[in-house]
Amino acid sequence: MIVQLFWFYYALPGLFDIHLATDFWAAVIAISMNYGAYMSEIVRGSILAVAKGQREAATALNMSRFQRMRLVILPQAVRMMLPEFGNYLIQMLKATSLVSLVGLTDILYHGDIFRSTNLSLAPTVYIMILIFYFILALPLIWLTRWAEKQSSKGVATE
Repeated sequence: MIVQLFWFYYALPGLFDIHLATDFWAAVIAISMNYGAYMSEIVRGSILAVAKGQREAATALNMSRFQRMRLVILPQAVRMMLPEFGNYLIQMLKATSLVSLVGLTDILYHGDIFRSTNLSLAPTVYIMILIFYFILALPLIWLTRWAEKQSSKGVATE
């Protein structure tokens, strides 16, 4: 993640004379590409994890490829994706602290500035930043749990 962030912030403009509108967009693109790759792998893995019998049953019912995906495979795959999506959303939130490495202001950046003027308060500053990130992550945790409950309604368990 750090290498990608540095690449979009420092290397890309220098090598290809491509200047993003703001430093903010370099950070957005780096974080999006990094976590987009991981999340797309979750989607692929979840789709492949649906039992082969489910695909064969949908084929036996003469469903088109689109219908099989929309009506049989994706509803089952989404239930498998949700916990990992929630984890990666929280990781993405925590990764935003890395943007302070390229000079963008965020929570960690402001905490570091405050810490540099009050060295004796360093542990307190970092604990407060930790608590702040935890408070920001709580709604994502709750949203993920709610989505998991909603997706499991009407599904038989073994």
